[in-house]
Amino acid sequence: MKNTMIILYDRALQNLSNEITLFPNDESLWVIKADVTNSAGTLCLHLVGNLNHFIGAVLGKTGYIRQRDLEFSTRNLSKEELLRLVNETHSIVHTTLNNLIESEFLSDYPLESPSASNPGIVSNAFMLSHLLAHLNYHLGQINYYRRLSSLM
Repeated sequence: MKNTMIILYDRALQNLSNEITLFPNDESLWVIKADVTNSAGTLCLHLVGNLNHFIGAVLGKTGYIRQRDLEFSTRNLSKEELLRLVNETHSIVHTTLNNLIESEFLSDYPLESPSASNPGIVSNAFMLSHLLAHLNYHLGQINYYRRLSSLM
């Protein structure tokens, strides 16, 4: 389980970094069109905050204090700044997962699940799977926004 989670998170976070890199310019990361409510930059900040909180702070005891409102209100960071945040998060996630012992994946996650479809106490493995699905969901949105930005 441990090695699988490390591989999947490393891959997803590398893909996030690649997507941000491929945006044509800083401004395109923050474009909002039609009914889309969050830009690629906003989604990137949300993913960084989410992973730093639920993996870094809760499992890795990093001391990270999440400011979720800022994930959705901060604007116009440069591509380089977003990449720095993603790379820092990648390091924290990798280190935290690497420091878990195999049996801890079956232990209860220290907080109740924030998932509306499965509230309550879940295992660390369940929570890590849930967070990975969330990461990949938003990664797909960011990929789509990037491809659309090349058409504008």
